[in-house]
Amino acid sequence: MNMDGEVSAHYSRGDLLARLRAALADDGADPDRPTPDALAPYDHFHGRGLEATLETARLMPARANDRILDIGSGLGGPARYVANRFRCHVTGIDLTPEFCEVARHLTALLKLEDRTTFEVGDALAMPFAAASFDGAYSMNTSMNIADKAAMYREIDRVLKPVGWLVLSEVAKGEGGEIDYPTAWADSPRTSFLSTPEETRALLVAAGFEVVRFRSTLEQTRAFGDRSRAMAKRGEKPPHRAVMLIHGDKAKASMANTIRGFADGRMVPIEVLCRKAGGAQSGSPT
Repeated sequence: MNMDGEVSAHYSRGDLLARLRAALADDGADPDRPTPDALAPYDHFHGRGLEATLETARLMPARANDRILDIGSGLGGPARYVANRFRCHVTGIDLTPEFCEVARHLTALLKLEDRTTFEVGDALAMPFAAASFDGAYSMNTSMNIADKAAMYREIDRVLKPVGWLVLSEVAKGEGGEIDYPTAWADSPRTSFLSTPEETRALLVAAGFEVVRFRSTLEQTRAFGDRSRAMAKRGEKPPHRAVMLIHGDKAKASMANTIRGFADGRMVPIEVLCRKAGGAQSGSPT
């Protein structure tokens, strides 16, 4: 199995839609007519779920009718949210075919096919012409990519001259190596974390100007505290995508992630960039 196949296999067990339908039914939602709110605990597959999506969207200088790229689009929750919020078109690309299939299914149920599309593809060799998009974003994707410099150069290639990029990722902190499994990898073979400083330098080298760069570790720890408190009260936590996708492995993955954030070995970051030399295309809202 090549590295791409190993990464994809980590996320796919072949019955994702059936498990999602069962989870929705258990929540009291209609799997054939789900609302965005009903899907939100499952289709925002990244740290802090919908909460992080809302923060990422606030950084986007997006406008109506823009064409925006979602790199590592998963089940499509962020793409559908962004398309609906800004009245723009979002193209999602993901390495895992099952994710794209489920994303298309959910998009059809929500009648958003005119604003969101999903394609299987590699972030290092995207099937798009140069200058195709007004903006791009990526949430918890680069941790599976060893050659981040190539990824950032490829994003720069497909963006228009005034294009922007927003990242919400997990960076490498201090204190040694992280524990596995995590939500994105079973072992170091497919896990590639850069430090915040390395991330900034790679973005600049790829042709981006960094407009905003911050750690969201405090927010992440607070979200974890709230989620654990809900679980102790017998309530369902607001973010259940890891359990949906990883099943029996989810408990260990989440425990390792909690420890990594608690001791600073992992640091979640948010970044807003624009292509160097390009005019400002708006401001975060």
